Amino acid sequence: MTSTHAEIDRNRLGTLSVLAWIGDPAEGHDIPYLLAYTLGDGPGGREGTEEAARGLLQEMGLGIGDMVNGADRPQKFDVKIVLADNQVALTLPGLNATCTAPDEWVAAATESGQAYFLFATRAWPEAVPGKPVSPELLQAFAGDEGVLTSSAHCIVAVQSLQR
Repeated sequence: MTSTHAEIDRNRLGTLSVLAWIGDPAEGHDIPYLLAYTLGDGPGGREGTEEAARGLLQEMGLGIGDMVNGADRPQKFDVKIVLADNQVALTLPGLNATCTAPDEWVAAATESGQAYFLFATRAWPEAVPGKPVSPELLQAFAGDEGVLTSSAHCIVAVQSLQR
């Protein structure tokens, strides 16, 4: 099969980060979310990073703003989430990133066997890996309509390496 567009240079994405969170289970929000985003620090700056993110999603066949259920396309779905203890590993074609998930996320992902994955095309330089993200900062970014409509949305099976 021949591609009609050039393969995306993954280095243009800059730093790829992931963040795992869950809503308030007491309010019935027990969905495990996993957000992938870039810091906007690629060689083309924030604009180039966002363009590269859109290109990667297009290359993967993930529409921006559309919901994809990975179970509906198991043979062509290139998004993998693996959980080992509280460590979450996200694998995309030619890329991977990891984060530590809270216990509630692990419990919800283990119970449901899946996570709601978002890949934001908008850079988020404030959410530097290794530094805590406040609930307010997370809500401001992940709840922003512009971020949501410019992201890919997927339901992804969570593979567990738990014993």
